Amino acid sequence: MNLKKYIICVISAFLLLNSTANATEECFEGASRAIFKFNMAFDNVILEPVAKGYNKLPEPIKKGTSNFTSNIGTLLSIPNHVLQGNFKEAADATASFLINSTIGVVGLANPAEKLGLKAQQEDVGQTLGSYGVGPGCYFVLPILGPTTARDSVGLVADSFVDPFAHITWRENELLGISGSKVDYLSFKGTDAVDFRADNVVNFESLEKNSIDLYASFKSLYLQNRENKINNTSGNDEDWGNLDN
Repeated sequence: MNLKKYIICVISAFLLLNSTANATEECFEGASRAIFKFNMAFDNVILEPVAKGYNKLPEPIKKGTSNFTSNIGTLLSIPNHVLQGNFKEAADATASFLINSTIGVVGLANPAEKLGLKAQQEDVGQTLGSYGVGPGCYFVLPILGPTTARDSVGLVADSFVDPFAHITWRENELLGISGSKVDYLSFKGTDAVDFRADNVVNFESLEKNSIDLYASFKSLYLQNRENKINNTSGNDEDWGNLDN
């Protein structure tokens, strides 16, 4: 898709989403519930065992991996802070990335946090939300999980905004750096395993205590996204507490 077509698609999607700015509707619930069952089976057979194995790694390795994926994720946050007009946060995120990538040995350590720099993770879906674009339809994607019309548009747009995606997934060289799709997919996979490993107990509690697990995941996802857009309380890594 060329840039002109991409811009047209984004504008069209923006107008569609803005027409349902204050509504979150259930779209394709039957299909979403079927996909949710598939995702849970995938989690039970593959992701959960891998996450539990990951948790058995020595703490320095696990912590270093978590720091590394978080540091790479900061690259996506920087342009989104700018788009939201949060220039101080953009400067903090940039400083955090540079410090952790150098002094922190390519992000394996997090000295920036000790200096009081905590990069808040932002994406295009959050940026659209900050401009008043409503979530629109809620549905579930295979493997990727719950999303909304706004966040699915944001997911595509992320690959155009994220510098790491440009030097890997889109294979465009930036500042003399180039990568491959394998690098991008490896990062995304590692990040997913790290998140799942941090929430093993939370997920088990949710499965045990939920009357309707699909509805619980939906409520939790929507609340988590709203917290992120409004920069309100709630731990990004905690998917086990619906009250946060």
